[in-house]
Amino acid sequence: MNQFTDGWTGGLEPEIDFMLTGKPDNLELRESASIWLYEENGEFAFPRIGIEAIGASWDRHDPQLNFATPDGRAMVDRPGPTLSHSPFGPNGKPTILGTGGLRLECIEPFHKWRASYQGRPIDTTAQAMIQGAVNQQHRADLCLEVEITMAAPAWTQDLRPERLATMNEAERIDAGLMGFGWRVEQTFRAEGKLTLDGRERSFRGVGNRIHRQSVRPLGAFRGHCWQAAVFPDGRAFALCAYPPRNDGTTYNDGYVYIDGKMYRARGRKIPHIKGLVATAEDVSLELEYELGVAHIGGVSSCNTFKVGISDDAPGFILHQGAVRYTWEDQTAFGMIERSNWASHLT
Repeated sequence: MNQFTDGWTGGLEPEIDFMLTGKPDNLELRESASIWLYEENGEFAFPRIGIEAIGASWDRHDPQLNFATPDGRAMVDRPGPTLSHSPFGPNGKPTILGTGGLRLECIEPFHKWRASYQGRPIDTTAQAMIQGAVNQQHRADLCLEVEITMAAPAWTQDLRPERLATMNEAERIDAGLMGFGWRVEQTFRAEGKLTLDGRERSFRGVGNRIHRQSVRPLGAFRGHCWQAAVFPDGRAFALCAYPPRNDGTTYNDGYVYIDGKMYRARGRKIPHIKGLVATAEDVSLELEYELGVAHIGGVSSCNTFKVGISDDAPGFILHQGAVRYTWEDQTAFGMIERSNWASHLT
């Protein structure tokens, strides 16, 4: 199956977009679902709302929420594993991935999802995150209800066992960093309600959603640059690339969706992270595809940072934020996620 010719689901079975019904036999298997949500005019951003469900701790999933605004305000909720919700929705199907105050629900596979959150995230700034000066006690009430409608076909990575047999060793290592299993990514449009600082507002948004079931051996992870957006006229793009190895080879894959057709793309200009910039960083990119080269301008906004991912990766830097992208006469807000070792930054 070819994701660029096999329709809306990217060559995967539609029912694959439902959740696991229970603890997997492989305790290293993880189910992950996330959305990257942006108010259509860039007034605020949720640069990742997600849940990681891992076989070894299936009764307690791991949630994450980031929120940010253009003036540098940043909010984050990473409470650690919390009690898992039942995967079964009102229709008896396994449509729900939920934990604590966060719930993600598949309404119609590959077409509609819903997300809701209620909690008290840490209320800080992007600059404080960069400096490691976050006040963990400063919190604010935040509530989100949003329904998302997919705006482009799925970009998929089908890395189930039968696909791995034809890969060389380097390709298998990079496949593992993406995840041995399957992964779905789609741009979307959204409508929802946000309650913050005692004010409820309705909004329209755009973004990117991911759903995956895979095993990810991340010991060889060397950083990445991941970007995506959907524009008012319906065109969309995504790119995920890892920094090159010493021999110059690397994982570099993406797509361009234009005039209702998906094209495989490769990054020709990639803004790998080189330093920590709170806002207004140039993150423009170029994508080479069948019809030519897409020159996409980008300026960062609504950023969050994590310095030192975990005890297993001290000194690793993670940037998750929003970008104001410009492609010819089209402008849209979209996602960016980048990572690298602090020792590799300039």
